[in-house]
Amino acid sequence: MSTNIRQPAVAGMFYPANPDELGAMLDSMLQQARPPDTTPPKAIIVPHAGYIYSGPVAASAYKLIEKLADKVTRVILLGPSHRVPFYGLAASSASHFVTPLGMIPLDRHAIDQLVAAGLVKQLDQAHSLEHSLEVHLPFLQKTLKDFSLVPLVVGDASAEEVAAVLQSVWGGEETLIVISSDLSHYHDYHTAQKMDRATSDAIEHLDPDSIDYEDACGRIPVSGLLTLARKQGLKARTIDLRNSGDTAGPRDRVVGYGAYILSLIHI
Repeated sequence: MSTNIRQPAVAGMFYPANPDELGAMLDSMLQQARPPDTTPPKAIIVPHAGYIYSGPVAASAYKLIEKLADKVTRVILLGPSHRVPFYGLAASSASHFVTPLGMIPLDRHAIDQLVAAGLVKQLDQAHSLEHSLEVHLPFLQKTLKDFSLVPLVVGDASAEEVAAVLQSVWGGEETLIVISSDLSHYHDYHTAQKMDRATSDAIEHLDPDSIDYEDACGRIPVSGLLTLARKQGLKARTIDLRNSGDTAGPRDRVVGYGAYILSLIHI
């Protein structure tokens, strides 16, 4: 086995580094989550800030993922690049990603196929410090059983490029798609509410063209999913919409967080 393991970059900052503390925090957020009773999703869109800010919102989607624990064996995880500028989508050369809760094997076969097809490039520096993917790993470890991971950081790409990648790894009920994105950044509370509601409407209508860069930091991966969702016949639903002024921050400069599920049948 390769010893190329991607170590956590934001443990102790975005979420607890102590496994017991982390596990207890995840349990608490999942127990408090009250998502609607609905069909378990094929894909989710979830936020990626520090857990005290966005964790409760993300938990509302991950609570539904618990129902899929006996089915999902692979997770396709896409999030925007915050630190390294590049074109396209970046894969990791790692064999495993690790969190305080343990190791997650990467689906090397699927990743190598994506690279060979020219759909993604291998760029480890895009992964080394990126938090948009990492913060979701403990949630996945808590809500699923044994699964492999296809983690991709999204740089400057088109929605069609992202959709092509997702199409190639779409799979069946064994594959869950997770898209990482926060919403508006650093507006006052009421401005953020208005902007984030409009973004949520666009997501529900599978309308990526109505989502601008200032509306969602993960606009590109979100747009790719919405583009493909139309072709796949998915329906989207907002299950939680709050901002940092609702969770753990002041209300003069807030960041928006939404949780969305996309299902293959009417939800």
